[in-house]
Amino acid sequence: QVQLVESGGGLVQAGGSLSLSCAASGSIFRINAMGYHRQAPGKQRELVAVITTDGSTNYANSVKGRFTISRDNAQNTVFLQMNSLKPEDTAVYYCVARTAYGNYWGQGTQVTVSS
Repeated sequence: QVQLVESGGGLVQAGGSLSLSCAASGSIFRINAMGYHRQAPGKQRELVAVITTDGSTNYANSVKGRFTISRDNAQNTVFLQMNSLKPEDTAVYYCVARTAYGNYWGQGTQVTVSS
């Protein structure tokens, strides 16, 4: 089992910045990637960004150049820096830990960007 605890998020005006963090515990040796997905009201959950244990990253086209994902392997924590936020970034952001046995999800944190 992998447990994820998320922090960060909140309310910001368009053009502003927010950061999220997600700390993993439990069977962390099974994790091969961590990242974030988001889900806006009435929409499907979508990938935002993911980073593997060797540091490779992948971003949704909609956030490239604005969001940066990083990780601290010693702390088993992943960080998402979100800059130049837009109202369409408003969603619940979920941390995910990917393992060969399946995905584990955080509790979600609300990000609201006002216009």
